[in-house]
Amino acid sequence: MRIALLTEGGYPYATGESHAWCDRLVRGLTTHEFDVYALTTHPRQAAGSPPRLPAHVRPAGTAPLWGAFPDEHRRPAEERWGRAAGRRERRRFAGHFADLAAAFTATPAGEGRTGPDHLMIDKADRFAAGLYGLADLARTHGGLPALLRSEDAVRILEAACRAPRALPAAHGAQVRDLLTVTEELERALRPLSLDWYGDPQGLGGADLCHATSGGAAALPGLLAKRFFGTPLLVTEYGVRLREHYLARATAPLTAPVRALLAAFQKALAAETYAQAALITPGNTHTRRWQQRCGADPARLRTVHEGMDAGRFAAVADAEADDSKTLAWVGAIEPAKDIIGLLHAFAEIRRSEPEATLRIIGGVGRDPQAPGYRAHCRALAAQLFPDEAADDRTAGENPVSFEEIGSPEVPTVEDAYACGTVLVLSSAVEGFPRSLVEAMFCGRATVSTDTGAVPEVIGGTGLMVPPRNPHALAEACRALLGDPDRRARLGAAARARALELFTVEQNIAAFRGIYLELISHAPGRPAASGAAYADGVPRPFDSPAESHVPGHWAAACAGRTPSWAAGEGRDGAGVQACAVPVPSAGRGEGT
Repeated sequence: MRIALLTEGGYPYATGESHAWCDRLVRGLTTHEFDVYALTTHPRQAAGSPPRLPAHVRPAGTAPLWGAFPDEHRRPAEERWGRAAGRRERRRFAGHFADLAAAFTATPAGEGRTGPDHLMIDKADRFAAGLYGLADLARTHGGLPALLRSEDAVRILEAACRAPRALPAAHGAQVRDLLTVTEELERALRPLSLDWYGDPQGLGGADLCHATSGGAAALPGLLAKRFFGTPLLVTEYGVRLREHYLARATAPLTAPVRALLAAFQKALAAETYAQAALITPGNTHTRRWQQRCGADPARLRTVHEGMDAGRFAAVADAEADDSKTLAWVGAIEPAKDIIGLLHAFAEIRRSEPEATLRIIGGVGRDPQAPGYRAHCRALAAQLFPDEAADDRTAGENPVSFEEIGSPEVPTVEDAYACGTVLVLSSAVEGFPRSLVEAMFCGRATVSTDTGAVPEVIGGTGLMVPPRNPHALAEACRALLGDPDRRARLGAAARARALELFTVEQNIAAFRGIYLELISHAPGRPAASGAAYADGVPRPFDSPAESHVPGHWAAACAGRTPSWAAGEGRDGAGVQACAVPVPSAGRGEGT
């Protein structure tokens, strides 16, 4: 089948975990064809030579969510009408954008509303009407990016913010705030104006759209479902809505801008979850977020992220290691609570003077990460001053800060091999990749109860409340002093990780999901817009043989078997395609 893979800021142009997962997926499902539609979020992502992809993967479209709308993506309708919208188009835009703005600026039900709710149009329905109305306008006329940045858009948004039931934060929006919001909305809604929908080789010809995240990446899939009936699959390993919230919280934005953009993203997430045929969260933490945004639990199916377990197979077991080394592996930033870990280790050292702590990892992406790392190093020097055993030896600090790639820790496998117990001290955590990697290595773990940690470790490790150094110290001491317990937990952790978190189980899950969704999707007209004589889609309109490579299949392309044509179809004399049957081998004569 032909899969349209929809990405934002990741595959195939960017590196990172999202890119790695997409690459493992397409390389594991070689029996399908993948068309990659990528939305880039930074100029450097699409710069340079295009990446090399497997033979069954095709870069079908790339569009930026930054800068001005590129001319090469303007639709033929836009070229025909010109960039300036006429009076009729402006009226259509005003109506649709008013629906969209009124929907996401309105106060949610039960939050400060007065009056009977049955007199109000449902927010979700009005948001959908506005969204798809703008999409239809962009498809038939074009010019939507300019309209979204126009003075009309600012006035419509201002009226929505001044409405009686608008968000309290929106009432104080100034003109500069409204200009910022409309500019951000133009970028977020840019997929509505792309030329990915009309060509039969575009999204209309895909059997399935697979969005690798919510937000802008899912918008082309929503339009493909509306225009062509293409089923939509949404996968989220990190909640896109949560990422928007965290990014806006630290951005230099005013309160009205922050509130309006958050409300828009929440409404878009709700519409995406409502239209998706199936949603695959990567863990229970993500699943809870999706349900809070209105996702139907019946269409949620958890598929754990697949990770490469083979690279950790050579790491030796910790059974023979009598050292008392705690290892922490990850990106150093405030959310990881290294400060709390250092205070817990100070308590451990009082009863285990031979214990050491190795903090292995670089600086995280948080803007405060460099300063936080310096603060952690200063605290370690203060808590554990270098003390020499005698006047002839140099003092050593029991806490070390190292990076993967250094002579002491050349690979990530060496990082886990150096510790007898892996510690995760995070105050905030999504999916703990370092915890899974430690489990692949058969290491006993002590971690904080946050994010997807309970789901990952099950009963194979110790778990304590976050931001509780005393509890963290007690759990680490319990494992450092009991080698047999460490061995039992490490073996159970490895078995659990190999069962749930490998690449193989992830690929097998999506192989079944693809077939399941296609089996429930009816036959659809061609993307060119040609309809059936009676307007009813017919299954088996394209014979399966036409998709099989080989000279004998070429004659079948574009034909329909007589037994699938039906009586009501024009051109009753449609020629059936005769497929030669091999004369030798098992099954002859059946």
